[in-house]
Amino acid sequence: QVQLVQSGGGLVQAGGSLRLSCATSGRSFANYAMAWFRQAPGKEREFVALISKVVDATYYADSVKGRFTISRDSAKKTLYLQMNNLKPEDTAAYYCAAGRGTDSQREYDYWGQGTQVTVSS
Repeated sequence: QVQLVQSGGGLVQAGGSLRLSCATSGRSFANYAMAWFRQAPGKEREFVALISKVVDATYYADSVKGRFTISRDSAKKTLYLQMNNLKPEDTAAYYCAAGRGTDSQREYDYWGQGTQVTVSS
C-alpha cells in the first residue's frame, strides 16, 4: 500500500506559478513510477506528466510541455509539479498517482486526494 497526500495549489493569475507536492508513505517510493493527472469541471481526467521509477525519465502532455516540470525527491519520498506560465485552461483539480508509468490513469493504483488549481485571466 502507498498513501499519497497532496499539498499546494490555489488561485493564481495567468502567467503566474504554483508548485504542487505529493508526499508518500507506505511501500517504497522507488518502486513506482509517479504521475500527475488533472480534471476540469465537466471533463474527463487527463494525463499531465509522469516520471519513471528508475532513471527519472520524464514525459509531458503537449499542453504543458515547456511550462510544467515534474520531479521527485527520493530522500523526502515526495513528488512535485512545478507549474509556470499558468493559463486559465490549466484550471482543474490535480491528482498525483503511483503506478506503472504510462499516460493512462488505468495503470495507476494509488491516488492522492486532489488539489484545486484555479488560474484567473
